[in-house]
Amino acid sequence: MSVTLPRRTIVPPMTTAPRTALITGANGGIGSALARKLKAAGSRLVLAGRNAEALSALGTELGARVIVCDFTRPDEVASCVKEALAELGEIEAVAHCIGSILLKPAHLTSVDDWNAVMDTNLHSSFFLLQQLGRPMSKSGGALAFVTSVAAEKGLANHEAIAAAKAGLAGLTRSAAATYAKSGFRINCVAPGLTDTPLAAPITNNEAARKFSEAMHPLGRLGTPDEIASALFFLLSPDNSWITGQTLSVDGGLSTLQTK
Repeated sequence: MSVTLPRRTIVPPMTTAPRTALITGANGGIGSALARKLKAAGSRLVLAGRNAEALSALGTELGARVIVCDFTRPDEVASCVKEALAELGEIEAVAHCIGSILLKPAHLTSVDDWNAVMDTNLHSSFFLLQQLGRPMSKSGGALAFVTSVAAEKGLANHEAIAAAKAGLAGLTRSAAATYAKSGFRINCVAPGLTDTPLAAPITNNEAARKFSEAMHPLGRLGTPDEIASALFFLLSPDNSWITGQTLSVDGGLSTLQTK
């Protein structure tokens, strides 16, 4: 006896995924969420970052090539991009999901603190852009950085991270202008506090978490999936008329006053 099952309607995704993508900081909360979204939508991936064990596990899960790379070192960045190009043939999209959090006033921020924040957040971004400029100005595609609401709104004890992320926002606009005619688009997402492992020192403290949630007009922290969705949007070839923009995904923190 045969059973005829009802036909299912296949609903296409709202946004087309890039065919190939390089994700840096792929082992982090936002990077791994984006990797899973892109893989589910059909993208071929290369995953890069410093945590070899976490990268290996994610690479096995998604069937993706992994590259261990310290993006604060220009020589390693050059090797990573070269390997990614060899693996993918052409890189259509790149998401740079590497960053850090430092909450200290300027008088308590050491020179080493300052240098580490700049290296991780700003210098790594510039080194990656350096290596992508030539190949992606030939093929086109999209690059998305991750900045912060602290680059747009003055938040106490954020001096170093605000400076680094504001520099990254400026880098994004200038580079977008440089490469616009070649079809290489460059944008960034500016999240509010997001519930990731990186933010655990804040989110695992009940008082600090409640204070942070209350700061955001929507009354909660962001999720990695929400930031990843914004990055997916900017990387999609469907949105090929967007460049030089900062997309705030921050629960309204940068623009709204509710108290």
